Amino acid sequence: MKKSDLPVKICVQCGLPFTWRKKWKKDWDNVKYCSERCRMKKD
Repeated sequence: MKKSDLPVKICVQCGLPFTWRKKWKKDWDNVKYCSERCRMKKD
């Protein structure tokens, strides 16, 4: 699968798009943040 074919979401904290990663394979529906930094900064 090409990277351009991977699913994309928008980070709820910073608003930037991020693509699917293998580590999120089992929990992709619940991923809201693009990084640990954004997750810890949630307001």
